Amino acid sequence: MSETQASGVTVANNEFLTFTLGSEEYGIDILKVQEIRGYDAVTKIANTPPFIKGVINLRGTIVPIIDLRIKFALGEPTYNQFTVVIILNVAKRVVGIVVDSVSDVLTLEREQIREAPSFSDTIKTDYLMGLGSIHERMLILVDIEKMMTGSEMALVETMAEASHA
Repeated sequence: MSETQASGVTVANNEFLTFTLGSEEYGIDILKVQEIRGYDAVTKIANTPPFIKGVINLRGTIVPIIDLRIKFALGEPTYNQFTVVIILNVAKRVVGIVVDSVSDVLTLEREQIREAPSFSDTIKTDYLMGLGSIHERMLILVDIEKMMTGSEMALVETMAEASHA
């Protein structure tokens, strides 16, 4: 596995699965992706934050489903034939994220990755790895592992454990 250091940004792999949320394009480390599937109905769990849509049973594994459009406060999501769930292996846990659509897999070189801008302390951006640029496209690179292991995501862990009981 190669590791790229880009102006303060360390990237374990330089291949990213790109997806859209609204008009923005995002990228996540392709090595975290287990599979991509269409959006199906989920089993809702009571008393969870709105961004946790519920759980699905994926070949015997209970998988929490998180809607990134809701998590990132990007407006009300619409679920259609383009809506997909990206199944991820993150921190020894299988989790699904709902996105508007998946674009492609891109390889970014070190010089194409810039450090994420810093905002005030009130805006949580510690899960942003940086910004990738390729031709006229700008990608928001998300450290999905950091995002999924943050304190607010501890509920996902609890929910997954409770659904196994």
